[in-house]
Amino acid sequence: MNYQQTLDYMLAQLPMFHRIGAAAYKADLGNTLELCELTNYPYRFYPTIHIAGTNGKGSVSHFLSSILQEGGKKVGLYTSPHLRDFRERIKINGEMISKEYVIDFVEKYKNDFDRIEPSFFEMNVALAFSYFADEKVDIAIIETGLGGRLDSTNVINPLVSVITNIGYDHTQFLGDTLAKIAFEKAGIIKPQVPVVIGQSHSETQSVFRRHAAEMHAEIHFADEHIEIENILYTLNERPLLSGKVIADHQLYLENLNSPLAGSYQPYNIVTTIQTARLLEEMGWPTYPEMVKKGIEKVIENTGFSGRWQMLNRNPLTICDIGHNVDGIKEVVKQIKLTPHHQLHFVFGVVSDKDITGMLSLLPKKAVYYFCKADLPRALDVFTLKEMASGFGLNGEAYSSVVEAKDAATNNAKENDLIFIGGSAFVVAEVV
Repeated sequence: MNYQQTLDYMLAQLPMFHRIGAAAYKADLGNTLELCELTNYPYRFYPTIHIAGTNGKGSVSHFLSSILQEGGKKVGLYTSPHLRDFRERIKINGEMISKEYVIDFVEKYKNDFDRIEPSFFEMNVALAFSYFADEKVDIAIIETGLGGRLDSTNVINPLVSVITNIGYDHTQFLGDTLAKIAFEKAGIIKPQVPVVIGQSHSETQSVFRRHAAEMHAEIHFADEHIEIENILYTLNERPLLSGKVIADHQLYLENLNSPLAGSYQPYNIVTTIQTARLLEEMGWPTYPEMVKKGIEKVIENTGFSGRWQMLNRNPLTICDIGHNVDGIKEVVKQIKLTPHHQLHFVFGVVSDKDITGMLSLLPKKAVYYFCKADLPRALDVFTLKEMASGFGLNGEAYSSVVEAKDAATNNAKENDLIFIGGSAFVVAEVV
């Protein structure tokens, strides 16, 4: 098979959660363990960092990769979903996995895949683990997909576990309270492996403390150790977030500038820095100046995109993959911080999210351009328009994301703002 045939096989033969939703979800590790045995447990050949959470996993994963790269390390990075190219999910020092490796891996194990019938995600995990071993990475950063306890990645024994935050997402699988969701995420905590919790919350703190105690794992709530003061958001050639970092009441960095400039990024930076401090205690070179360089060069080092990303200066066009209630809250907050006259909002969602919760947060004075991403799981655009009208959100329906974006661009005047989001898959079609 050539690369496209290989990719078609992976997409067509194996259920994939991000395209079809619940039908692809498997609540056990049986297939993953069978694939690990088949591939000789490749994750045992390098140390790992394991990252779970409702929002912020991608940002923290890429920040940590960039920091370790600045320390001269060969860093494997496994994340999901991808925006443009499937190979974005599996990178080493910002370089995507080769098409040849993907082809060879699938050809080598195709008969076994047909027998085991793994999900798309399970196959990807096995592919990433094997690739990192064959390429002899110094360390790999592994992001969970959905949840934690029963996630396909949860076979590793990392140097440190990280849980960024807890919010309402995938409640049909993870539970309908923050405590239940925290229980699933806490499943990545391993015996005697330190865990960093990005954000303290009264409903989840006891869950994490209990799990950590059961595992004899040292627990660190990042926001109890790290503060960012004098936060400033600017938008010149590109968005920028700057501030002073205090660690345990002492100056850690005088002036940090992050090109990931969403209003939610301070949480992710706090989580990243506390994790880096733990790694430094373990002998990994992650001293403050390296942390500063890694954060400031995260896009350059890792190719990260889709987080409060400026697509055009005139008219000002920004996208963000915030795709649940907590994500939309932060998007709306950031829009208010961005000077503009009229807001043009290109909006599409997938059908299994808390759509009414998201719609209830959106600004009513915006002009909306409703659209549907090109995947089966996306909500029908006319259904979305009708639901939105019930919340006083008015606009037109468009047959594609690009058509909606073009309409917004044509309508926008000087000093207007175009925002594109609601789903990672909407953003994927414009970045």
